[in-house]
Amino acid sequence: MNARHLCLLAALQTAALPAAAAEWAVDPAKSAIRFSGVQVGVPFTGRFERFKAAVDFDPAKPEAGHALVLVDLASARTGDVQRDQALPQKDWFDVKAASEARFEATRFVDKGQGDYAAIGTLTIRGTSRPVTLPFHLTLEGGGAHATGRVGLVRTEFGVGQGAWASGQWVALDVGVEIDIVATAQPAGGH
Repeated sequence: MNARHLCLLAALQTAALPAAAAEWAVDPAKSAIRFSGVQVGVPFTGRFERFKAAVDFDPAKPEAGHALVLVDLASARTGDVQRDQALPQKDWFDVKAASEARFEATRFVDKGQGDYAAIGTLTIRGTSRPVTLPFHLTLEGGGAHATGRVGLVRTEFGVGQGAWASGQWVALDVGVEIDIVATAQPAGGH
């Protein structure tokens, strides 16, 4: 095969592959950030109704990716009125002092077969800790769907003060789940 044929073959193969965008627009209406825990032995779940996310991710170069997720802690809802009224208060999220949780991923690691890990820092109530969020990514037709879960110890972030600092009434271990739907942005556009 001569050089001209190789160039033509390479061009055809490249044309057949979808262009992987680096910037993604997250659709909050189709996306969710949920949490789960156990209170007096009974499991509960909830969600954050408001959050913003900026994602720069190219599956061909995951190590160069970056994401910033800001979660409005006052938007936490579990369906239990007493719990929902308590969560924004000083003993729990203390939204008057710090209204947002912040997760900043400074890189991604390809684990194979659509599985990735977002390596970054989570900040809640002014306390920052390194966090690795494993997730599965499906790319289709200019869209992306990421689902993942990470376990956290709430007291490592100061969530649960006073009588709530032990696991006696509310377990220390909590889960955070993401279900994110995003659309690829054109190069240079937002």
